[in-house]
Amino acid sequence: MTPETPTDKTENDSSPITEVARKPQPFRKPARQAVRPAQHARTRAVLAEETFKSAKEALKRAKEKRASAKQEVKRARKTLKEARRFLAHGGARPLLGTKGGNGNADHGLISLKGKNYEKELAKLQAELCYLQDWVKQKGLRVIVIFEGRDAAGKGGTIRAITERVSPRIFRVVALPAPSDREKTMMYMQRYMQHFPAAGEIVIFDRSWYNRAGVEHVMGFCSDDQYERFLQLCPMMEKYIVEGGVMLIKFWLEVSDKEQKRRFEARINDPVRQWKLSPMDLPSRSKWFDYSRARDRMLEATDTKHAPWNIVVSDDKKRARLNCIAHLLKQIPYKRVKREKVKLPDRSMKHSYDDQATLRGRKFLPQVY
Repeated sequence: MTPETPTDKTENDSSPITEVARKPQPFRKPARQAVRPAQHARTRAVLAEETFKSAKEALKRAKEKRASAKQEVKRARKTLKEARRFLAHGGARPLLGTKGGNGNADHGLISLKGKNYEKELAKLQAELCYLQDWVKQKGLRVIVIFEGRDAAGKGGTIRAITERVSPRIFRVVALPAPSDREKTMMYMQRYMQHFPAAGEIVIFDRSWYNRAGVEHVMGFCSDDQYERFLQLCPMMEKYIVEGGVMLIKFWLEVSDKEQKRRFEARINDPVRQWKLSPMDLPSRSKWFDYSRARDRMLEATDTKHAPWNIVVSDDKKRARLNCIAHLLKQIPYKRVKREKVKLPDRSMKHSYDDQATLRGRKFLPQVY
């Protein structure tokens, strides 16, 4: 019996293990397909990171809205405080400080920085337009007097009033020094010729009160003329009011420090130098003489039928708004209904090239 060689054993081996190994194996996916779960994991990580960023941004926006809401609440509380102060002063905004100071204290009112002033001024100017319609319709006659120290802000306040209204209804009268002929007239004669007719508001930028102020202090009138004016002025104004004319008087009071600053600005600023008058500089050295003349004038002419309204004008913007608001309160008015206006179409009858006829004419150079 010959022994079996290893080769023969391998070729003729039909053991169960060998048979299983020879069976066809099932299909397997390529190795690259096994990477897909890892790709999904990376995708989920990216989405999670983006979601986290979105949530973080949403939280930031929510915080910003919360801060904005806090600011709104703060502004609302400030407005409520202003309204309470407004009602506490009988419907008129207080001109002085919160503690009854001299106008230099904190007003406790709305801030006039930035666009707040323009916004408030636009509202008041719109009301002035409604007022002029009412004055014209009802045929009212109104005189508004602006007096005060030099550089007190009278001109700027008058410009704020008349900026958006008709000059045919709001007339401004700013008389120069009297001529030799006018000096021979009765004192009130040169002013009375400018009094309003029906449907007019006349604003005097300085008035017959020159006699109680600059004329008396600078010696342009005698003591007898001065005393006679103070005696007769209240009676004359009562005659004017009883004649159906509304008389509103404003005195703009500026502090010594602020007046000095404004005068220095006029001296150094070329666009303001035209404001300097021959009476401006002497008024600085005669400060207390003007103060005494003011006190005497208020004592004699601050009457029930024609009271003085004193405005602290160190803050020009606030003084302008307060003056306009008070003026609107002094003249009861309502909005006048206007007829609806329809713009007509351009008629093409007898049409021609109306621009061709301008060729060859002298046009303004386009510098800007």
